Amino acid sequence: MTTLQTPIGSGFGATTTAQEVLEGHDLSNLTAIVTGGHSGLGLETTRALASAGAHVIVAARDQEAARDQEAARAKTRDIANTEVERLDLSDLASVRDFARRFLESGRHIDILIGSAGIMACAETRVGPGWEAQFATNHLGHYALVNLLWPALKGGARVVAVSSAGHHLSGIRWDDVHFERGYDKWLAYGQSKTANALFALHLDRLGRSEGVRAFSLHPGSILTPLQRHLTQDEMVDAGWIDADGNLADPTFKTPQQGAATQVWAATSTRLAGIGGVYCEDCEIAAPDQSEAPSFVGVKPHAVDPGQAERLWALSAELTGIDAFAMQ
Repeated sequence: MTTLQTPIGSGFGATTTAQEVLEGHDLSNLTAIVTGGHSGLGLETTRALASAGAHVIVAARDQEAARDQEAARAKTRDIANTEVERLDLSDLASVRDFARRFLESGRHIDILIGSAGIMACAETRVGPGWEAQFATNHLGHYALVNLLWPALKGGARVVAVSSAGHHLSGIRWDDVHFERGYDKWLAYGQSKTANALFALHLDRLGRSEGVRAFSLHPGSILTPLQRHLTQDEMVDAGWIDADGNLADPTFKTPQQGAATQVWAATSTRLAGIGGVYCEDCEIAAPDQSEAPSFVGVKPHAVDPGQAERLWALSAELTGIDAFAMQ
């Protein structure tokens, strides 16, 4: 079987930073939206895009809105060409409100990067009882892109930040919301598989309108994403030592972690390509091993049939599908 998952020789690698990816790029007159763009990898992505001239809309969660919005503005205040807007991806009303406000501005979106997410949280239900990681990491971004479709048409790149965590689980079609027993890591893995499948199908649907989509693993990085893990859990995983210092030499800096999403959003080497899963600023190779290797992309995350099935399920759950009449 042929695959699009063939490395192209980008010239970059695991230690490349977002600023190095953008060296020589002029993103003036481009508008980008970065969900979670005020924290962790999202903040570094915001910084890199804005430094290359893009106008970046930082979409920050509006839970405890005054505190979160002010914190977001404080973190981005020294970055030119940015604005902060509230967005809670776990709340469809908030997603609809964000999209409405943006569409009313009449602006076009050139880059949309879904960097916000949660990982390995305790069992949590949102909306009509949806499992929180699937709802926040996938359904929120699915709804956001579909609602913003009028502003994306005509030429844009959509980047879904997935993870090597997708190796842990495909889509659990018989129990997507973990109603028959919750496992925080399987739930995270499923949500990251969903990110990759979403980008795959969006690329198929959107390419005739000039919209290409990509997914990626940013690498392992210590960021606020680990906020739901205890120190003991991270010590046991070998990520940090007992004093809280980084212990795993394969971990990236936030600047390196942001590089692949910036590369997917801007690289001219990806012109005419889409729907692929990337890592280390490169199209990832397939991984056919049975156990999770956390390197490359598993077949279940790049399966067109599963991608189409997930899109249909997402449309059913959210009641949103920009392509329903096409």
